[in-house]
Amino acid sequence: MKNKIIKISTVMIATTLLFNSGCKKYLDQVPNDRITIDQVFQKKGPSEQYLANVYSYVDDLSDTWNGTPWEGNTDEIDITWSKYNNYSLNMGNISPTNALFDRWGYYYKGIRSATYFINHIDGNKEIIALNGQQLIDQYKAEARFLRAYYYFLLMRQYGPVVLVGETEIPVDIPSAEMQFPRSTYDECVNYVVSELDKAAAVLPRVPSSNGQASNNEFGRATVGMALAVKSRLLLYAASPEFNGNTDFASFKNKDGKVLINQTYDQQKWKKAADAAKAVIDLGLYNLYKDAGGDPLKSYQGIFFEQWNAEQIFDRKSNNLPGFDTNSMPRQAGGWNGIGVTQEAVDAYFMNDGKTISESPLYTETGFTTVNNVKVYNMYVNREPRFYASVTYNNAVFQGGNMTAAAPISFFFLGGSGKNGHATDFTKTGYLIRKNVGTQTNDGSGGNGRKQTRTLVLFRLGEIYLNYAEALNEFSPGNADILKYLNLIRERAGIPQYGSANLAIPASQADMRTRIWQERRVELAFESHRWFDIRRWKIAPQVMGDVHGMDVNKNDDTFYKRVVASTHIFRAPASYFFPIRQYEMDRSKDVVQNPGW
Repeated sequence: MKNKIIKISTVMIATTLLFNSGCKKYLDQVPNDRITIDQVFQKKGPSEQYLANVYSYVDDLSDTWNGTPWEGNTDEIDITWSKYNNYSLNMGNISPTNALFDRWGYYYKGIRSATYFINHIDGNKEIIALNGQQLIDQYKAEARFLRAYYYFLLMRQYGPVVLVGETEIPVDIPSAEMQFPRSTYDECVNYVVSELDKAAAVLPRVPSSNGQASNNEFGRATVGMALAVKSRLLLYAASPEFNGNTDFASFKNKDGKVLINQTYDQQKWKKAADAAKAVIDLGLYNLYKDAGGDPLKSYQGIFFEQWNAEQIFDRKSNNLPGFDTNSMPRQAGGWNGIGVTQEAVDAYFMNDGKTISESPLYTETGFTTVNNVKVYNMYVNREPRFYASVTYNNAVFQGGNMTAAAPISFFFLGGSGKNGHATDFTKTGYLIRKNVGTQTNDGSGGNGRKQTRTLVLFRLGEIYLNYAEALNEFSPGNADILKYLNLIRERAGIPQYGSANLAIPASQADMRTRIWQERRVELAFESHRWFDIRRWKIAPQVMGDVHGMDVNKNDDTFYKRVVASTHIFRAPASYFFPIRQYEMDRSKDVVQNPGW
């Protein structure tokens, strides 16, 4: 590697450039703006640029219509446009030769980049001269955290993966030297947990490269980020999909090694509970609450109040303005196409804290006039999170190019309805409102304003629910289960379990049902639902036809449940994505995922 060259970008260093080689004659004529790879790791600025590139592999989950499948391919939302990959996946048009949302090679590039940084940053003369060894250790811990996180992303999409460890694998390595089998899922979990623990032991409590937090430092790895990833990973590992799942008894390496354990281990739930509690006990995070006590504003503020105390892991660079535009009604100049399903609408509680099947407040007949607008009673008396998350027919909206608040119409002849629009209409009669920035509009008729904000990947609300779920499986009846479940409900502005007319769940199974539904509502549209229904092994039951209102009708006939779309889930294939055939051809010891 000593003779290899790299051009330093003002933004970041592209990993692939680090491995480009040329003839000796060319290398003998190094331009003034180029330095060798060895020199990169002797200078502070270039090393930091390299580390910035390691961060760049953190996924941007804001492109829900084409870039990621974790929402549009569940029973949460339906993407109206058939030209995007979400539609193809919902139709089952995926295979090793048509590997939609293929991230296998991408995450391994991030892993390789992190490993190279860890193995070469020691001895950086400029950093040592300015900051001593402490900053080098921190930068190594940041790269170690990122490497562990990329393994986690691989595992949640593909299941058991190939663990490379500290080995540096050049991009141009011959395939004969790349033959590694997959490790078991438990081995992968243990490795990633170990790496996260090592990183957490060194990482700062606040995002910093100089001991003091600043806006420029936000987004850097912290101890809280490492422990939050560990919490989610161990929750997944304890769940039925990975904990004694005999459905995958035949999922083996070529040598017969079973890749997913066949024996249930309740202690995995304790590990998950302990990991979540470790984040809580840091004392660094709090549920975000509006200063005026408004629960709707509290829920909205989680995502719009920058770097608030609930946020643990954010991605600064993202395409949320595009998400805003695709989610906004046509009446606001948006593209009108990220539709909430009826299944998701039905999951929200009533304002008495009960489900729609329990509450006497719920009815699907008649209308109520609310602020001079006729509202279908299905949408009346719902909890604040519903109004913060869903735009329904005759919901009042102001944003984009709308200069005044007005009702949104999704019926056939409505301003955001299907009539005259071949593609830009919601097939469910709803749009997502959660995390939609009303001051952003790049769509038709928009004014191009940008509402810049970070993309929240991990937050304390999730950790509370992780803790409650894991405790309920390991220690049913533990007082902390109700405590942390009720903290979520208190912030949401609905009655807590154990209050008047709302009984405490009477059994472990009843509590499990309540926790699952709270998780579905609190974390809706945050890329959790796919992984939750899969790890709980309920995906085959809840996937299939998704419903909405009848967007082909007008007036009162609009309010009728109809099939809006079909979201296919085929067991066992849909539990894990297929590894692309190109990768399989290169890695002969890697076995394909079940069903593919």
